[in-house]
Amino acid sequence: MPRPLPLADALHQHRDALAECRRCALPPDVRPVVSYAREPRVVLVGQAPGRSEISNGRAFSGRAGRTLFRWLERAGVSETAFREHVYIAAVTRCFPGSHPSGRGDRVPNPSERSACAGWLDAELRLIRPALLIPVGRLALDRFFGPKPLDALVGREHEVAHEGGTSIAVPLPHPSGASSWVHAPEHRALLDRSLDLLAPRFDALGIADARHRSAA
Repeated sequence: MPRPLPLADALHQHRDALAECRRCALPPDVRPVVSYAREPRVVLVGQAPGRSEISNGRAFSGRAGRTLFRWLERAGVSETAFREHVYIAAVTRCFPGSHPSGRGDRVPNPSERSACAGWLDAELRLIRPALLIPVGRLALDRFFGPKPLDALVGREHEVAHEGGTSIAVPLPHPSGASSWVHAPEHRALLDRSLDLLAPRFDALGIADARHRSAA
């Protein structure tokens, strides 16, 4: 029986295969966005790439990403450290296009989500993350079903998935189009999630030195 590949090598092969995926009928210039973390113990799952990711191939590189990384900085991890140590996945991996109304991005349809689901399943089997961070409605539905955000954000949950079980700390979507986080009681839930993430990052050795020394 062949020995399993080291995680870094297995993820390298996985990224190569993902980068060539054309399961959905999207324009030829729209390609899957991949993560370059080599030996992650944490997986963040977003919804879908935005328009800015088409050109640079970096997840969360637009305005929503700037908001997300400000949140994560409050939990003790810089964007650089996060991208190095956390595998950034998504429910779908290609930009779905603009919303027909002209406001924001189109939500990936059920067939696109189903076609892309196997990539996330494979990543969870490879990484077996200690910590899972679902971000936004589609990602939360993927692991929890259709539950309200205020029943999920601000709490830790044990979730079962293709790779086993993980502690999950959900976050709302950081898009400016989402009004949920603007309510004071919802901001308090976001703050609670970030407070829960901080010691998890520290225990996994990915918190910035400034945060570890202050803890």
